[in-house]
Amino acid sequence: QVQLVESGGGLVQPGDSLRLSCVVSGRTFYNFAMGWFRQVPGKDREFVAAIKWNGGSTDYADSVNGRFTISRDDAKNTVYLQMNSLKPEDTAVYSCASDLIGKATKTSRLQSRYAYWGQGTQVTVSA
Repeated sequence: QVQLVESGGGLVQPGDSLRLSCVVSGRTFYNFAMGWFRQVPGKDREFVAAIKWNGGSTDYADSVNGRFTISRDDAKNTVYLQMNSLKPEDTAVYSCASDLIGKATKTSRLQSRYAYWGQGTQVTVSA
């Protein structure tokens, strides 16, 4: 059974930083790209960042580019999202996801490309 478990969310002030973690079990982690998505109540879930299965490339939504960094530690079956200079508009539930395709040549921003999802962790940015 594949499981993805996020952690690291919380309540922070604008300008602060947080690091989210997502631990994957039940799957050969290093063969699959990973993504982070976020959702605000009443809105569609949106792409945040993705990292290729071998860590060779990353992709970011324009809204977070330059502030967020996605990384992976294959020895720990974990993907991270370092979030700096947080803004109130970053408030959302953040979920990690594991790619449907093994050793894919490119990452994807499409939710339909991701086979497994975590439950999410709440990030709230407020003064």
